Parts: sequence; structure tokens; C-alpha cells
Amino acid sequence: MEFKIGRVTVGLGGPLFVMAGPCVIESEQGCLEIADQLGQIRERTSLEIIFKASFDKANRSSRTSFRGPGLEEGLRILDTVRMKTGLPIMTDVHESSQAAPVGEVVDCLQIPAFLCRQTDLLCACAETGKPVSVKKGQFLSPEEMGNVVEKIRACSNEKIMLAERGTFFGYHRLVNDLTGIEVMKQFNCPVIFDATHSTQQPGGLGTASGGRPEMAPILARAAVAAGANGLFLEVHPRPVEAKSDAATVLPLERLESLLTTCRRIFEIVHGS
Repeated sequence: MEFKIGRVTVGLGGPLFVMAGPCVIESEQGCLEIADQLGQIRERTSLEIIFKASFDKANRSSRTSFRGPGLEEGLRILDTVRMKTGLPIMTDVHESSQAAPVGEVVDCLQIPAFLCRQTDLLCACAETGKPVSVKKGQFLSPEEMGNVVEKIRACSNEKIMLAERGTFFGYHRLVNDLTGIEVMKQFNCPVIFDATHSTQQPGGLGTASGGRPEMAPILARAAVAAGANGLFLEVHPRPVEAKSDAATVLPLERLESLLTTCRRIFEIVHGS
């Protein structure tokens, strides 16, 4: 199965691609700053990049945490990013009612890990006709993602991607079983590796999640070697100022070097 996210070719036999951006939309200027740098990295690495940012982070640890600008303003900003930079765009969808308006603007809809079993949400996103990326729940085995795929296909959408983002290992800890990448590819879906969220320590700071972002490059390289079709990385030019996932986001200045290395690994693994 091969399909497009904007101009980006996605498929089991396709080239390595990247989903990157800030965890949440902090401002229009901030998104444009990051997207402009991602565009430059795309040109220098020849890797296709899809810009990702959330208009609302509905699953923050604390009720008082910053959530984003909301649906209407968030979609306006994302549309502006696409028009000004030419990058395809994607965002999270948390509720079934959001799917249709989001599908009119973005090139790809993403379903967060905690919501990957929500049938109505899966079907609403599928019915937009846009590609749908579903993060594997931290509580699910790779094999169980076959049920997720079946739900989306039952709603007449074959443009499905699955994302590995770690599995719960006790409290405040995630681990990665990279053999799960190959397991999920058996559903005939491209598999993305979420390198930054895989370093997360859920709830580790009490009212926020902790993390070890310095480990993200190690995991990203290993996942590409294990057969991942794409990478997902949250990036920020000033991580300490990030309003969401500050403990896990990768410094934007480190992205190009990492992607250059990952591309080389991908070419070796795939004999290209």
C-alpha cells in the first residue's frame, strides 16, 4: 500500500520520511519559525518532512497546563504554515466532532496513543478520506493494533500508518520492543517510530511528564535499523521554553545531523 501525505510518498517500500514540529501550537510566529527551519533541513537532507503541531493537547497531566489555541485558531495557523512553507501538515484529533473540520485543512490526521481504541474517533477520522496515523497505546501489544487497522479499513480508508511510541514498564517508565515494528508492518501499514515520546517518563514530574530527550537519537537510529518507514520527532528551537513536552522535545539544532545519519542507515538496510 502506497499513498501520499501532501507531496510525501508513504508506503512500506517508500523512502524514509519524517514528521516533526512542536508538541503544541504556541503561536503563529513560533510555528512559522520552526517550519521554515524544517523546510531548510528538508532541502539539505533530501528527506521529506511533514509539519506536526497540535491545536489542543487534551491529555495534559495538569488541568492548568497550556493546551493550545483551540480548533478554529489552530487550524488557521496550520493552514498558514502550509501556504507559506509548502510543507504538508498534520495534527492530533481528540474527539469525533473534530475530525471533519480538521480533515478539510490538514494532510494527515493523528490519533493519540491513549485514544487508539476509540472506535467512533477512528471511524470519524477514516471517513475524512485523509491519511490517518494512529499511535500504539502504551498499554497495547503490537499484535493488538490489528484491531485498530480493521476498524479504519471498515470505514473505507486504506491510508493507515501505525506509530510505535513505547510500552509501559511500571510507573513513570516506557520501554521499546523494536520487534514490534516488524509485527505492525505485517498489517500492510507503514510504521512510524516516535523517538521523542519514547523517552517520556509519564507523570514523572507530578503535574507533568519527565523525559530523557538525549536518548531520542539512539532510539531513532535503532528504529530505522529495525525497519521503521518513518520517524516522528517533536522539536523546538528553545526546549526549556516549550509549553508542552519540554522534558522530551529534541532541540531543533540537533535534528539535521540525526536525520542525515538515519537516512544513511535506512539506505543500508534497504540496499539503496
